[in-house]
Amino acid sequence: MPEPTAHPLQPATLVVAAGRPARAQGAPVNPPVVLSSTYVSRGVPAPGEPLYARMDTETWHPFEEALGALEGCPHPALVLGSGMAAIAAALSLVPPGGGLVLPRHCYQVTLGYARDLAERSGVRVELVDVDDTDAVLAAVRGGDGAPAADLLWVESPTNPMLEVADLPALVAGAHAAGALVAVDNTFATPLVQRPFAHGADVVVHSVTKYLAGHSDVVLGAAMAADPELHARLHAYRTLHGAVAGPFEVWLALRGLRTLALRVERAQASALELARRLAAHPEVAQVRHPGLPEDPGHARAARLMDGFGSIIGLRPAGGVEAADALVASLRLWVPATSLGGVESSLERRRRFATESPTVPEDLLRLSVGIEDVEDLWRDLADALDALV
Repeated sequence: MPEPTAHPLQPATLVVAAGRPARAQGAPVNPPVVLSSTYVSRGVPAPGEPLYARMDTETWHPFEEALGALEGCPHPALVLGSGMAAIAAALSLVPPGGGLVLPRHCYQVTLGYARDLAERSGVRVELVDVDDTDAVLAAVRGGDGAPAADLLWVESPTNPMLEVADLPALVAGAHAAGALVAVDNTFATPLVQRPFAHGADVVVHSVTKYLAGHSDVVLGAAMAADPELHARLHAYRTLHGAVAGPFEVWLALRGLRTLALRVERAQASALELARRLAAHPEVAQVRHPGLPEDPGHARAARLMDGFGSIIGLRPAGGVEAADALVASLRLWVPATSLGGVESSLERRRRFATESPTVPEDLLRLSVGIEDVEDLWRDLADALDALV
């Protein structure tokens, strides 16, 4: 952590200041990357002594410290080899035969992993509309002979439908029913939403996306407020070998330094683009929590420090128009990831594993940091060509 100050640091400062080396004369400003799989060790290792890089390596620590501080977690985060490794670690908290409630619209591989848990471990999986608080909590509580769930999984906003959950109400209700709450905070980032402040038990990220921010690493992170849960996540990482390479983590920390600037720019551009798209005659529907008419707007305005930089777009011409739009764009990148400095988009139902309730023609747009007028000109030209 940075040296103590008279006042708590704001998130935009923490992303720059956290995870730095001690300020000794002649010391580097940035932490070094240590490329070693093993460490010199004689006799019985002392607690915390470096031994083997699957267990721990010092290059992870600055990033883990910075992300934990950003999320308001009492422990450093745990970096893992991918976002799915982080999700799998968190879902390992559901016991065999236990109950898992998760949004019907969330990351498609999360849904696939839940199905695998159901088949392999007898986990009871129930899908819900996460913006319907009463329905979610009814599923968590069980009833009519069904036991309560062990874990409620939350995405907010959801991927790719951008539904916004009432996170404080869900956490309070789930805890009252005896369930843990895990939040995938990838879309919002800790600059926009901090689930631990609402009482969440576990937070996960695909570091690949906004945190690293440059579409050049694959990483994940998981963290828990409770020491026992944190220890279980740490044990999962070690036993399953779901570890990250030190150079990738070093790159992610370098990307994290500009997170506040990137989020600020991308959010502002996304809101402006969403407004213009909503008024275009070739657009049938736009989803973005920043639009006053969006179903999630009031909740996002109350609970979040911004509206994110993802847009859901359905062109008036359906699937054919959606595919034509993707093909004709020149600046926007057709790609399946998000959260990079470059703006990207894709039609989500091109994947057979996507939730069947996601519209076939839905395009998910991830707004980057380019000039908003250039982004709009590219979109407008492509939309006008659909006529």
